[in-house]
Amino acid sequence: MPGADVAATARPEAPPDRPSVLRRLLSSQGRHELAGHALARPVRTLLAVYVISRLVSLFALWVAATWFQNPAGVGHPDPSVGDMIGLWDSVWYRRIVQDGYPVPLPVDTSTGYVTYSAWAFYPLYPYLVKGVMTTGASFEVAGVGINLVLGAVAVLLLHTLLRTTHHAGSQPQRERLALVAAALWCFYPSTSVMLKPYTEALAVTLVCAALLLLVRRHYLLVAAVAIPLGFTRGVAPALGIAVLIHLGVRWRDERRLGRRALAGEWTRVVVMLAALGVSAVAWPVVAGLATGVPTAFFDVQEVWGQKPAEGPFVLWVQWAWDSRGLFGVLVLLALAATYVALVLGRHGSWLSIEVRAWALAYPIFLFAVVRPITSMWRFLLLDVPLAALVASVAMRTANGQQVVPHWRRRVAVVVVLLVVGILWWTTSLLTYTPWGSFPP
Repeated sequence: MPGADVAATARPEAPPDRPSVLRRLLSSQGRHELAGHALARPVRTLLAVYVISRLVSLFALWVAATWFQNPAGVGHPDPSVGDMIGLWDSVWYRRIVQDGYPVPLPVDTSTGYVTYSAWAFYPLYPYLVKGVMTTGASFEVAGVGINLVLGAVAVLLLHTLLRTTHHAGSQPQRERLALVAAALWCFYPSTSVMLKPYTEALAVTLVCAALLLLVRRHYLLVAAVAIPLGFTRGVAPALGIAVLIHLGVRWRDERRLGRRALAGEWTRVVVMLAALGVSAVAWPVVAGLATGVPTAFFDVQEVWGQKPAEGPFVLWVQWAWDSRGLFGVLVLLALAATYVALVLGRHGSWLSIEVRAWALAYPIFLFAVVRPITSMWRFLLLDVPLAALVASVAMRTANGQQVVPHWRRRVAVVVVLLVVGILWWTTSLLTYTPWGSFPP
């Protein structure tokens, strides 16, 4: 019948079977399609992961404020996320924004010795916050807002840095590893600190920018980044080691090819090395000139327990011995050896020489000059190659040559562990009790 034909053609199509769509997405083919979309749109993917990680960190702050923060640490009976944001070093950065750096150098009137002061903290970040506050934003809003933006920039720079390499491995494998590594870095256990007015987000951004420019041999731009880095964190010596390794490898490779090493670039190299030297001493020199005490910066650092004069690594070995005796020292050495083996071995082979150099130079420098302290958790945020090593161990075979078929499940397990780590770090170290807390 004609009418029946018309009715049949006019009948709307049945909606898709939702369970079958879900099954397709969860199938092997669907997972490959999702992975393909993520690789095709890495910026969008990483920004989405970054936003999720900020929400996880915000939730961790809420949990810490609601169930773990002692009211005595915030001065009222109902701790909030805002209180968590303003604790610890945030207090000092607020003082710098409001009052600047104290002159003369503060001393304890009862002992006559140098005491705690803002001179232990580098100036670039608090003055950036002060600049944003001219718009009418509060200290907390300006500080956290800057870190949210810088954190996103850092993730994208890290991804670009990790995928910029000419070492072994197929290009699709490197792309996948770089994407997963950058995503995992967003969930580093101490990442909640980037929701506070702290310098980590700015420091990671500058370090990743400097390493990326070094890989691309833009030496004058490396010099331009090194100067602000010197007013952000004291990591120029570690970056200098990475630069020297880069120059040594380049010299060797060009000589092997019969070329004149660094031909036409010596001026840029000298400027870069000079900038790194300035970066290493700039803030201590400024502190000495401003206060009239040449060793002002180091004197204030010593008040906080930083005593590198006792010898590199000595305080860590002593801490391990005092904690667990010979067993503690052996565990410390085993952890260090495992990390070095990962960097120099197959799981680090997909990284550029500059990234691997930083992966060694920064932790060595850190453990040489910083005493055993719980703040090391957040200091290691700058060890960005650590995320790349974790990604490789989770995704690749033991020989580091192939990506395992079930790498998504392994990465998912790592993410779950990292989220647990965020909750642990935020609730254990970011909370403050006046009579007994460890600094984050």
